[in-house]
Amino acid sequence: MTGGAGRDGDITILLSRRGFLAGSSLLVATAPRWAEVISARVGKMGGPGLLRSFDVAGNSSFDQTHAHCAYVYDNAVAGLALLASGDAAGARRIGDALVQAQGHDRAWHDGRLRNAYLAGPAQPGKTYPLSGWWDDAAGRWLEDSYQAGTATGVVAWAMLLWIGLGGDYRKAALWATDFVEARCRGPRGFLGGFIGFEPVPQRVGWVSTEHNIDLAAAFTALGRHEAASHAAAFVASMWRPAEGRFAMGLRPDGSVNEGSAVDANLWPLLAAGARPDWRAALPWVLAHHGVDGGVDFNTDRDGAWLEGTAIAALTCKRLNHQAEDERLMATLRANTSANGFVYASTTPTLTTGLSTGLNPGVADFLYYRRPALAPTAWAALALAGVTPFPGQP
Repeated sequence: MTGGAGRDGDITILLSRRGFLAGSSLLVATAPRWAEVISARVGKMGGPGLLRSFDVAGNSSFDQTHAHCAYVYDNAVAGLALLASGDAAGARRIGDALVQAQGHDRAWHDGRLRNAYLAGPAQPGKTYPLSGWWDDAAGRWLEDSYQAGTATGVVAWAMLLWIGLGGDYRKAALWATDFVEARCRGPRGFLGGFIGFEPVPQRVGWVSTEHNIDLAAAFTALGRHEAASHAAAFVASMWRPAEGRFAMGLRPDGSVNEGSAVDANLWPLLAAGARPDWRAALPWVLAHHGVDGGVDFNTDRDGAWLEGTAIAALTCKRLNHQAEDERLMATLRANTSANGFVYASTTPTLTTGLSTGLNPGVADFLYYRRPALAPTAWAALALAGVTPFPGQP
């Protein structure tokens, strides 16, 4: 971790000598073309569709359940990365698939999206299939109750992509807004959403700082100012000025989860309306989540979460912390797979301290070292220096 101005200066001199600072010919020559590899995969679908979130590599339960899985959040960020790189046509293919999924669900017709769908080209006019896998022991196709659920933050990211695309996509974003306002509003902020299958999925009682950041940005861009204020007020209430960071949110019982998460701390700095004192969250993340060359999802620092590392790199770039930006970008380059996608983690398995909700009280939300769409998309945004949130230059 950077220990202060002296070390920052040393890093800057070292990187400059090696030609790694922005604008150098060596950086241009060696920078991975992350947006281009996403564009290439989108192009292979021949039309609207959703990209697989992970390149599976084995027979583990994770590989089995994710072999055909296209997470909506991952695809929305990928679409925003394509917009940032100038590939509006590729972004529209993802946006169109999400519009179709919203309008052709097998059970819901209220503006929501599922957390994940079946990866691959969309089939126009047909019910959008959910992700799943064939289980030999059971002799049937199975689905995951988290993937079939609806997280408010996931819906928000689809809204952000549609907002970025503009035009008629605004209708889909407003329909999604109607769902969130009607079904997910809590006394403080917006609740986590739903988990499980129709007809009666389980309502999630916790409230996420991260989700409300996304919702505040989307609601503001759509002119839903009261809903935006409700979400933004919750985010502001999670600020801990004595520590210079945000708490993660509320537990189902209404108590504050004082844990620390990278996205909950850095996304406010990338969105419009950030308070000047919130900039303290960046050094907090680098100090408390920092591992060699990157940042961990949580503060146990058992490895680098490469999606978060890319988010941190983008934040450093936009706040003019050049040396830290390049240090983090070097880690992303070093952890880019042969096919051009960034791995999810630097370790075989990475803990988050969070639960998927499938096993209450069990921290079973893990990342695995697989080439993954989300860190690749964030790496592309970091390379371009473009925030995915609206209202920012």
